[in-house]
Amino acid sequence: MRLVLATKDLTVAGRSFKGFPLLVGSDGWPVEPAQSFLWHILVESGEALSVLTWEAYGRRLFDYFAFLEANGLAWNEESQADGLSVLSRYRDWSSGELELDPSTLNKRLNLIVRFYQWAKQRDLIAVLPFGERRVRATPHSGFLSHVARPNAASTKPSVMVRERKRLTKFLTKDQAKVCLALDADPSHRILFHLMVRTGLRSCEARTFPLKYIFNPRLKKGLRPGQMISVALEPSDMHLKYNRPRTIDVPWSLMEEMWSYTLHKREVRKATGNGRTTALVLTKEGRQYAKDSIVDVMKAYERKCGFYVRAHMLRHTYGTYTLLALRKSRDFKGEPLLYVRDRMGHSDIQTTMVYLHLINQLEAQSVLAHEDEIDMMFMAGSTPVSYTHL
Repeated sequence: MRLVLATKDLTVAGRSFKGFPLLVGSDGWPVEPAQSFLWHILVESGEALSVLTWEAYGRRLFDYFAFLEANGLAWNEESQADGLSVLSRYRDWSSGELELDPSTLNKRLNLIVRFYQWAKQRDLIAVLPFGERRVRATPHSGFLSHVARPNAASTKPSVMVRERKRLTKFLTKDQAKVCLALDADPSHRILFHLMVRTGLRSCEARTFPLKYIFNPRLKKGLRPGQMISVALEPSDMHLKYNRPRTIDVPWSLMEEMWSYTLHKREVRKATGNGRTTALVLTKEGRQYAKDSIVDVMKAYERKCGFYVRAHMLRHTYGTYTLLALRKSRDFKGEPLLYVRDRMGHSDIQTTMVYLHLINQLEAQSVLAHEDEIDMMFMAGSTPVSYTHL
């Protein structure tokens, strides 16, 4: 059994489904009913339009069915004498043998639970291989407390594992300064700056298009120190949820990216096929792959001597941008909504995490570096909009 991502040749009604996950059995045929479920949830329901989400869903379901195949189990097998369902066995194996993080395991289990619910609705099975337990919802506090229902309760599949609440990790100001000052690979440096200074996700930074870059010194109405608003379009790059949004790029970063396009990128482009539309290129002249971002962060980690990961850079941007806006006398909007929109959060609750992170910062550390925060994450003027051609 193997997972294959479809090429552009997979077309239905004239539409290409390049990147769609295909679960292929040893006989060369699709693994059913898993394949039909993926088609239903990703295409028919229109739930997930991003190719990255397609791949993630495909890998989660593939992992489960590969486990079943390796252990001679059937997906619709009834519980054994010990009372354990095949799904419970998979959970225990993933948690025990693989030592998967509870949140990672629950993402897999959640999709598999939905697969079984879908199968039962279609009379493919008579009984679900898991029970349900009632849980009380955690009440909202602060920003959305007025819309929360007190004592609200819901049900949760009993197969899910308990998650420990983890602290969101981000770089301290001193760590950010060390990383920004490193003599890093030119492409690594651009990727790092895009994530930590504009809040891009790693998939967005590595697909950030060349066409968005220009020489800010030649644009009328722009002056050094300004933030430059750049509109992101899903037709140009990977964007979560395929939703367009606007980010604010510091003048100095736009200037550095322009310089990169004139020199380092041209050298790397010559080693590739020359058709890559992404701004940042590998030494082989290709767009950075998903897994290669981990290697970029580890390269930074080796040089700076402390733990660095891509998600930390985004959290760093969110935390210090929110902090800078909250203390700014010139900013007239709502800081929380500004950060939500720039980071592309679908829920304001996600953005509110950064309020808690601000409270974790030591007051002395914050006050000692206020000017440095402004220099790294904000500018002293209102962003200027720029529409790329």
